Amino acid sequence: MPRFMKSAAVVLTLLALIPLLVLVKDRVTDSERPRLSLVYDMDDQDKVKTQRASELFADGRSMRPPPAGTVARDEPVGRDHLRDGRIDTLWVETFPAPVTRAMVERGRERYGIYCAPCHGLAGNGDGIVAKRAEALMEGTWVPPSNLADATVRARPVGHLYNTIRHGIRKMPAYGSQIGVDDRWAIVAYVRALQAAQAGSPADLEPADLAALGPPPAPEPAATTTQQ
Repeated sequence: MPRFMKSAAVVLTLLALIPLLVLVKDRVTDSERPRLSLVYDMDDQDKVKTQRASELFADGRSMRPPPAGTVARDEPVGRDHLRDGRIDTLWVETFPAPVTRAMVERGRERYGIYCAPCHGLAGNGDGIVAKRAEALMEGTWVPPSNLADATVRARPVGHLYNTIRHGIRKMPAYGSQIGVDDRWAIVAYVRALQAAQAGSPADLEPADLAALGPPPAPEPAATTTQQ
């Protein structure tokens, strides 16, 4: 290659680096000049900024106080155990409100919407989402807990409530989708599922046991004949 072509290639390479060096300089240095904006309305759009004055309101403030009598979501005043499921650092062992049939029925409905797809209708961890994930065998699925396991049954109700609110392991948080009262209703229904799976016919009232009818007769044992 002729020498002049080599020299020209070096010069062109250095010239090509100039825009990159200018960009790097602008990134690492401060300037009093406004930055170049290709789409002006993205920077100069009308909006209220923190601690700025506003001509829209009579008091001239852009930051507005909350309306009188309102509280932030998930903050029942004076009832932290209801919102957090614990007092100080200890999980609450009892429900913050009486458990009624209506509460359990509400919990059953909410459980069917938010929990059953993974945990299954009976809480055994065999919901349709779990079955589909197991069939895909991608290696990243963490099976949902069997709610009847002794470990889950031993957890205080406050711990179960917190799991719904903030999630646990791969389970996402449902605090933004399920309100405080509905979280407690789901916990009540989970306790009902656990009691049902751990129960026996002896736990039923005689009238309820009779309503179930007699137990099914055992199938006859298979027999074989010799030829």
